[in-house]
Amino acid sequence: MKIEQAKQIASKAIEELSHALEAGHSEKLREYLGAMARFHRYSLHNIMLIASQRPDATHVAGFHTWKRLGRFVKKGAKGILILAPVVLRDEAESKQKDDKNERAAIRFRAAYVFDMADTDGKPIPQFANTEGDPSDRTERLKQFLLDRGIQLEYSDAIYPAQGQCSPGKIVILPGQAAPEEFATLVHELAHALLHHGEQRKETSKRVRETEAEAVAFVVSEGIGLAARSSVDYIHLYDGNKETLAASLERIQQASAEILTAITVTD
Repeated sequence: MKIEQAKQIASKAIEELSHALEAGHSEKLREYLGAMARFHRYSLHNIMLIASQRPDATHVAGFHTWKRLGRFVKKGAKGILILAPVVLRDEAESKQKDDKNERAAIRFRAAYVFDMADTDGKPIPQFANTEGDPSDRTERLKQFLLDRGIQLEYSDAIYPAQGQCSPGKIVILPGQAAPEEFATLVHELAHALLHHGEQRKETSKRVRETEAEAVAFVVSEGIGLAARSSVDYIHLYDGNKETLAASLERIQQASAEILTAITVTD
């Protein structure tokens, strides 16, 4: 059954990733973080499916979506198996006039997407590539902070730290280059989204810092910036593949939320 096959592929991807990290090889994790940047509108499960089946994929869509974009899947192209959600509504409830009373259950079906390399046709608009300049994304990021009720300040007092995060407040070291300031803001925002309350008690400082830097990596890559690469991503792994999967889920959700907010009009 295709659904079970998809689940097995994703499970195997996590297993192989945990073995790679255990052996000291963090490049595989960087590949998955890069996939999060390219496919941030997909769930972590589907990102793992896409990246493990087609590591070089850049833009994916279903057969009919490519057709609407004026492109056609090449004959013989092999699709990438993913799981697509299907909403099932209770028939008795759906007859009621008040839609709010409808009960909905989400199931999944096997579906296939194709990489742009396996299509021909009209050129599609290129995704924004800032080539080292975050442009107006920094201002959008600051607006996102404001919308979340997070105060932003600049202060030399935090030196040598580049940024600090406390509940409801982020402080940034002034004078940073534009791409560095952007990455620092995202790093501290990741802490604000992920690491307050119970989550702070349940994770080590090393894992929290690595998750935040991974979010900065994904978001920077997602808008075309050359992401900081000094962090050793192996610190995300503590020998437990379930903990690794949980970290990846948090990274994916936070980076997707930020990318959606700052690229909404792109």
